[in-house]
Amino acid sequence: MYNYPKITPHSLDKLLYSRFDKDGFLSLKDLPQPTLLKDLQKAIDRIIQAIEKKEKIILIGDYDVDGVVSTTIMKLFFDEMGVELDWIIPNRFRDGYGLSPTLIPKIKGYDLVITVDNGISALEASKMCTQMGIDLIITDHHLLPPELPIAYAIVDQKQEECNFPYSEICGAQIAWYLIALLKSNLALDIDIKSYLELVAIAIIADMMPLLHINRAMVISGIAMLNTSNRPFVKAFKEHLDKDTFVGDDIGFQLAPILNSAGRMEDASFAVEFLMSANIYESRIALEKLVAFNNHRKDIEQKITKEALEQVYDSEVLVLYGNNWHEGVLGIVAARVSQHCSKPTIILTKNNLGELKGSGRSFGNCNLFDITNTSRDLLLKFGGHHAAIGVSLLEDNLESLKKELEKSYKENSYSKLEYDPQIVGELNFRDISFDLTALIKKYEPYGQKNQRPKFVSRSVTLIQVDTMGKNSEHLRFAFLQEGILLTGVKFKSENLLNIGQNVCISYTINENYFRGETTLQLLIDSIQAYNN
Repeated sequence: MYNYPKITPHSLDKLLYSRFDKDGFLSLKDLPQPTLLKDLQKAIDRIIQAIEKKEKIILIGDYDVDGVVSTTIMKLFFDEMGVELDWIIPNRFRDGYGLSPTLIPKIKGYDLVITVDNGISALEASKMCTQMGIDLIITDHHLLPPELPIAYAIVDQKQEECNFPYSEICGAQIAWYLIALLKSNLALDIDIKSYLELVAIAIIADMMPLLHINRAMVISGIAMLNTSNRPFVKAFKEHLDKDTFVGDDIGFQLAPILNSAGRMEDASFAVEFLMSANIYESRIALEKLVAFNNHRKDIEQKITKEALEQVYDSEVLVLYGNNWHEGVLGIVAARVSQHCSKPTIILTKNNLGELKGSGRSFGNCNLFDITNTSRDLLLKFGGHHAAIGVSLLEDNLESLKKELEKSYKENSYSKLEYDPQIVGELNFRDISFDLTALIKKYEPYGQKNQRPKFVSRSVTLIQVDTMGKNSEHLRFAFLQEGILLTGVKFKSENLLNIGQNVCISYTINENYFRGETTLQLLIDSIQAYNN
């Protein structure tokens, strides 16, 4: 086990505070002006023209949470304006990603197409829009391809000419900026701030860094969620049996459920849930999403097991199955990547005979960069440093494996000998409600502001029990220097012996049960320890 430095509540406070040294603790008053986004005013002018001329407008979203939320924000706002806005979210299995040529027949007859959370790679489809006399406004936040699509306006903060000061924002934030500027230009009496409760969901789900304006928007958005009258919020509180949300409720509960619709069937079910008109509609829609998510978990578990059986000796893993469910490949890639401590791409054969799938990186490897060198072997490719999507012909599979391995080694990526999320070695005597109060002070946690994880050595394991419907989880009792603490580890078969000396890594949780609050360790790893 790596020799982590000792940490105390005082040193933890200083460490967490230092994460915000660059931008400080921003609030909504610090949000940059919408006009700093390149082409946004141009896009607004064209939308206003379309409204005044009563042109037909259609919105193209995406099937992940960010795309679903972006679509919801735009549709609800246009409804508030009293302007008709049709929308499509591509079906992952029939249409593929974003504004693709397969969608062109569905947008025939429209005057203006607006994309949210997609479009920056839609070169072929943009040419088809031009040929049909359809104006295209692209709003996206992803990395730019070598050749940009043809569009009336492109709003993407990653453009070099864009003066927006933050590059890591999500599609829903750009959609929010669009409606904010539209409201301003039309002098509408609409509460733009209320839409932040939706934006906060997308920021967390799309794993944006929870620093600078992202943190400010999430804090405000969660506060609004906790007092919201939106039917979907009330239904989800009922589902969790909670009166208030924290960021983890979105990241670990709501986001997977919203994502499951697009993964298993069609993302429009998630949009309908978010836009439900009353609590009865919300409950029915949520029940359907929960069923999707439970099915997703079963399939994901099965494919992960099969993928792990294929693991071979390589720095970058590319694993492939004939009938693996396309909707869960990204999650499986993440699971295998974490298990093997290697960048991993998981592929399946689609109905066109192509291999299609997702990749997740590990450690300091930029998976986008090392895959980008193999563009000539790929039919489609996109993503960012930590996650990618690819499709290729089966004949190119072995060549891709070799190129990825070569590119990885040429970049001299080093394997981490430690867990970067572990902030230090903590003694049980320092674990208290004062410590959890300190940790709460720096919420919300997520990308670039990870919830602090600790390690403790020379801990005696005094009790182990299984729990869960299929006994797939473990509950522990630990003792260190006379102090007893309980812990849980989810999806674990790591049965150690009672009385054994162990080393554990964990985060700290306040567990609420039957009106009582106790401290609980959420165990990440547990292993035998010899002094």
